[in-house]
Amino acid sequence: MLDEQERQTLLQVASASVRHGLDRGQPLPIAPEEYPERLAKPGACFVTLEISGRLRGCIGSLEAWRPLILDCAENAFAAAFRDFRFPPVAKHELDLLDYQVSVLSVPTPLDFQSEDDLLAQLRPGTDGLVLVCGDRRATFLPSVWESLPEPRTFLRHLKQKSGLAPEYWSDAIKAFRYTVEFIRRM
Repeated sequence: MLDEQERQTLLQVASASVRHGLDRGQPLPIAPEEYPERLAKPGACFVTLEISGRLRGCIGSLEAWRPLILDCAENAFAAAFRDFRFPPVAKHELDLLDYQVSVLSVPTPLDFQSEDDLLAQLRPGTDGLVLVCGDRRATFLPSVWESLPEPRTFLRHLKQKSGLAPEYWSDAIKAFRYTVEFIRRM
């Protein structure tokens, strides 16, 4: 668990990276050694941007491969300017943005024999889920349970997100569960 100062630092860096991106076209430069040790260690996060409760961008990392503080700055920039579902954030939207940073635990593989077995293992409201089938991969953060609270519906939508048919099933499907430490600034 991050302390309150570390949590606030992540939110400040996310916001500063979006502002820097609007001014300079690139993420906020980060020197990880200038931040608390837990933020300078490898970590994975998603940064979600909303305006009035509506999604405005969301980009993240599933695996910790760079310092968490750098991952936050890069993903905030990408959520604002590289999420293909939305046009780049405009200057007039800056003060309207709400920031959410979801710091991910290490994803752990789930062992299941069937779709029903997988569904029985899911913990609504707690689990983030990564679904992998061949070269297709998609994830839903735990916050998606708020809009898709029923496990079968959650899984069907995740299959669609990965490019699979909602009713598709194969023994080749792999799933990984993770939790998040959710940080929000409105």
